Amino acid sequence: MRIVRFSPGPDSGLGTDPLFGVLEDDATITVITGDPIYSGIQKTAATVLVSKVRLLAPVIPRSKVVCIGKNYADHAAEMGGVVPDEPIIFLKPNTSVIGPNDTIVWPEMSERVDHEAELAIVIGRLCKDVPIERVNDVIFGYTIANDVTARDLQKKDGQWTRAKSFDTFCPVGPWIDTDFIPGTQKITATVNGEIKQSAQLSDMMFKVPEIINFVSRVMTLLPGDVILTGTPAGIGPMVAGADATMAIEGLGELTNKVRKN
Repeated sequence: MRIVRFSPGPDSGLGTDPLFGVLEDDATITVITGDPIYSGIQKTAATVLVSKVRLLAPVIPRSKVVCIGKNYADHAAEMGGVVPDEPIIFLKPNTSVIGPNDTIVWPEMSERVDHEAELAIVIGRLCKDVPIERVNDVIFGYTIANDVTARDLQKKDGQWTRAKSFDTFCPVGPWIDTDFIPGTQKITATVNGEIKQSAQLSDMMFKVPEIINFVSRVMTLLPGDVILTGTPAGIGPMVAGADATMAIEGLGELTNKVRKN
């Protein structure tokens, strides 16, 4: 099931506030009641065409976006290191989240802004110290993310908070798939039609169960929290005016344009 969050069009008869829905096919959304992470999936009789609405980020984390660094061996190597013995975790603020077709704003204080295609986990329930065998109980679904990074500031600061945290630096979408199972699906990043990153999800060194187990031993996870699982090799700059598309086989595509501030 694909869960979308959208802004109704002025002629939809659905008001102006963002709504959630189930994408029934490539053309039609069935409106659901409330936020499905909290209210469950309760369909209404209302439907709307995808072409008549604006898709938004399918989740706005109430608390945090947790990220895993250096989780693909080839990416760790291109960054001048190796995969660590334990997952490296860092945070992005929820104010960095934007949706499909929203604009990534290149901040004035940076001279290089990079793409990082990632599988994103959406947490569905309050949890702490989740055993590996119970991980599926706390996953609401999966989506696609771009862990946008001011690479020059990351190198300058020696830690990652500023480089990862600018507004618009966490595009997420286009929907949450509640049935997706990570395996050997291809993950790619394309900038202006040129493939820059290409790998399989199975190339992740720490898999989803290990990631959730590890993160939840460090911090309590709340419903709607998002975990980014790391990016493969091929990171690189997105020039101003570029169209950047992050894609995962079976999950769809997430496209954003880059604008220099």
